[in-house]
Amino acid sequence: MEAAILIMALLFVAFVALGVYVTVKAVGAAKRGVERTVTQARRTVEDTALRAKSVGQPGVAGHLAQLRLSLRTSMRATQEALHARLAEDESLRESIALFERLSAHGHELDDELRRLEREPDKRRTAERMPELRERTERITHSADSLRWAARDRARQFADDDLAALGQQIEMESGALRDWSTKGPTTGEPASWDALSDTPGPAIDAAKPPVTYPWQKAPRPEATS
Repeated sequence: MEAAILIMALLFVAFVALGVYVTVKAVGAAKRGVERTVTQARRTVEDTALRAKSVGQPGVAGHLAQLRLSLRTSMRATQEALHARLAEDESLRESIALFERLSAHGHELDDELRRLEREPDKRRTAERMPELRERTERITHSADSLRWAARDRARQFADDDLAALGQQIEMESGALRDWSTKGPTTGEPASWDALSDTPGPAIDAAKPPVTYPWQKAPRPEATS
């Protein structure tokens, strides 16, 4: 009796622990989902504001918004392209490591451009625009190079696989069109030695003919 009570108590504790674990996991997943949603919403709002500034505000403010928008768009597209192919191509890990180093420079530049948007001395900010534009172009050019290289690599793999598949299909098609190849047979093929005049087992004349699955069954003879 005591053993049964102990087992029941252990099962109860195990179920409670399992329930707590499942609850914690569910809460964590929900929290991560909320954080992703908030991040996505914040990013959408920031991008929309930058587009509006780049079009609607003249002068230094509009140029800064254009640089930030160009930088963020290029870096985000490259990040998504590299991580999307990582599961299928492990060699992209080195490219991702390089991109992370490039991202450090990109974040630093984006922070500087954001601070300059609030800078009251627009004249000095305008003097720095050529240097800021050159830095932005260098970073986006490197990001674009990584992204297009990853896409070209994926396309080359797909082309190679398609070419190999086409060759295999052509070989199989040629084998199917080889009319000299014997068709399907049932049992072991007959040997000419079995048909010689040497003494041996006689050929059973009553043996039913060989039939194939695609042949129609003979109609039964009508009986009077």
